[in-house]
Amino acid sequence: MSDTQFHTMPDGRRIAFRHSPGAGPTLVFLPGYMSDMDGGKATALVAWAKARGQGCLLLDYSGCGSSGGDFADGTLSRWAEEVLALIDAHVEGRVIVIGSSMGGWLMLLVAIALGERLAGLVGIASAPDFTEWGRSDEDKAKLRAGETVYDPNPYGPEPTPMHPGFFADGQEQRLLDGEIAIDAPVRLLHGQRDADVPWQISMKLAEALRSDAVHLLLVKDGDHRLSREQDIALLLRTVESLSGDV
Repeated sequence: MSDTQFHTMPDGRRIAFRHSPGAGPTLVFLPGYMSDMDGGKATALVAWAKARGQGCLLLDYSGCGSSGGDFADGTLSRWAEEVLALIDAHVEGRVIVIGSSMGGWLMLLVAIALGERLAGLVGIASAPDFTEWGRSDEDKAKLRAGETVYDPNPYGPEPTPMHPGFFADGQEQRLLDGEIAIDAPVRLLHGQRDADVPWQISMKLAEALRSDAVHLLLVKDGDHRLSREQDIALLLRTVESLSGDV
């Protein structure tokens, strides 16, 4: 895998990315909320892709990982803009977008914008609309009033913030209440012991997608991260199968 590079956005934001060139369709991995491209799924995916000669693109959203910017300024719209800019600048041909948790919401927004360049999607514990179903009425009132809400973080010592800007943008980007205009093949993986995103969200997503080529695979003993060795193997098999189909 190549070393970290930086793409400069028109407003000066510097977005860290790693691009391993190869045959298409290129895999584009979108990490979850406050995650980065050094996670287990991302690193396993790019190593696998490089070994088989398939292109792969990883990135850190602004305010995350090695990218510049303040996390408090991050929104789905902002991060989608960054993903699309990197694809346009550094990837040739069609892409398979793979999104984990919040990245599974972001991948839908990116997919709609990609149009004919989209070859397929793989969602891992996809969390579209979590600003709606994932927040209490009390939290929503605080966020609308401009207050940051903090949640316990099971993966680290610091609480996880949700900033008012992210919430407001997320509420404008909700997708599950209508048809999602994506016709490409989609594969959805979700653990039934997911304590963060109910697996029923992936069922709702499967129903909302316009594509008929949607497969949902539930992992009965799987948690939110789906990062065990067997989970990673399932992800790679899924990506391999989808890459062959498209």
